[in-house]
Amino acid sequence: MSKRDYYEVLKISRTATQVEIKQAYRKKAMKYHPDRNQGDPEAEAKFKEVNEAYDVLKDEQKKAAYDQYGHDAFQNGGPGAGGFGAGGFGDIFDMFGDMMGMRRGGQGQRRTGADIQIQTEIELTEAFSGVKKTVKFQSKKSCTSCNGSGSEDKAKGSQTCPTCHGSGKIRSQNGFFLVERPCHTCHGSGQVISNPCKKCQGTGLESQEKELEIDIPAGIEDGTRIRIAGEGEAGSNGTPPGDLYVHVSVLPHDIFQRDGGTIFCRIPVRMTQAALGAEIEVPIIDGGRTKVKIPTGTQSGKQFRLRGKGFSVLRSSSRGDMYIEVKVETPQNLTKRQKELLEEFEKESQDGHEQGSPETSGFFSKVRDFFEGKS
Repeated sequence: MSKRDYYEVLKISRTATQVEIKQAYRKKAMKYHPDRNQGDPEAEAKFKEVNEAYDVLKDEQKKAAYDQYGHDAFQNGGPGAGGFGAGGFGDIFDMFGDMMGMRRGGQGQRRTGADIQIQTEIELTEAFSGVKKTVKFQSKKSCTSCNGSGSEDKAKGSQTCPTCHGSGKIRSQNGFFLVERPCHTCHGSGQVISNPCKKCQGTGLESQEKELEIDIPAGIEDGTRIRIAGEGEAGSNGTPPGDLYVHVSVLPHDIFQRDGGTIFCRIPVRMTQAALGAEIEVPIIDGGRTKVKIPTGTQSGKQFRLRGKGFSVLRSSSRGDMYIEVKVETPQNLTKRQKELLEEFEKESQDGHEQGSPETSGFFSKVRDFFEGKS
C-alpha cells in the first residue's frame, strides 16, 4: 500500500511554518494516541503514520529533500530517474557526511536503539506545582531467548558479513560520484546470522510493556517535550538503547486560563455589588484564596492585578501575576418586589440623574447630534 503525502497526513499546506507543523502534529498525535484508543489497530497505524510524517517535516534538511523528491528521497533508490542516479539522495548525504565527520541516521547506520515518542496529559494545577507521572509504553528489550545476539546458536552468534567484510557498506562508482550505500546482505550492520533466533527472528529484540515514573517540573508549558536518556528501545547487537521523549499536554481548566507565567480568571459579580462596591473572595491556582475589593461603580470587564499570584516560572522560584476580570451579571427571574425597586430606580435615573450612567448618556447624546446633523 502506497504511503500518503506527509502534508496530507498532518492536514497542513506545503508552506506551513515549523510552529504550524508542530501544532498539527500535537493535535493528530493526541487524537490517535494508543492510550486513548486502546485495542484500535487503525488508530495505532495512524499514530505511527503521524509520527513518521512529523519526523521528516520537523527537520529542515529532510523536509527539503521530501519537498523535492517525495518519499523517494528516503528510499534506497534515492530520488530515482533524473536525480543523482542509482546511488540515491541518501547516499549523497552519507558520502558528504562522512567527509565532514558527521553521522547520518538511517537503516543500517543506527548506533543506538530507536527513540520512543509518547504523549501524556496533566492538569493545569499539576503543571503549576510539578508532578511525578507514571507512563506506560511499548518498547523493545534484548531477547531473553538469545540474550540479544539474534542467533539460535548462542555460542556461535553472528559472523562477519562476507559481502562487505564487516564494514556494513558497499561502494560503487556512479559517474562522477563514488557512491556508498548500506550492504544489502547485512543491512549495514556488518554482521550476519546463519541460524536466526526463532523468538526474535534474528533481531535480538523482543517487545515489552514498560512502566516508568517521570518528573514533570513546575511551570512546564503545554507541548513541552521531556527527554529521558537511555529509556528508548534497546539497541541491536549490544548497542546502547535510544531515548524516550514524552510530549506533555496541559489540559484546559474550568476556572483559570494561563499565558506563560500569567493567570487570568473571570469572576461574575452581581449588579448591586458592582454598583455599590463589595469585597469578594477569589480562588488562587495554588489552592488558596484571597480577597479583592470591588470599588463602587465597577464596570464589566474591569481587571484587577494580583502580583505574585500567577503561575510558576520554569526552573525558578518566582511566580507571575494573576488578573481578575469582573463580569457584571444582569439579574434574572426577578420577584415582584425586585421589579418594583428596579422600576423606581429606572424612573429616578430618567428624571435628571444621568450622571449615574455617563456612558449611556454620552452615547445617546451623540446619537441625537447625529440625527440632528442629518436633518
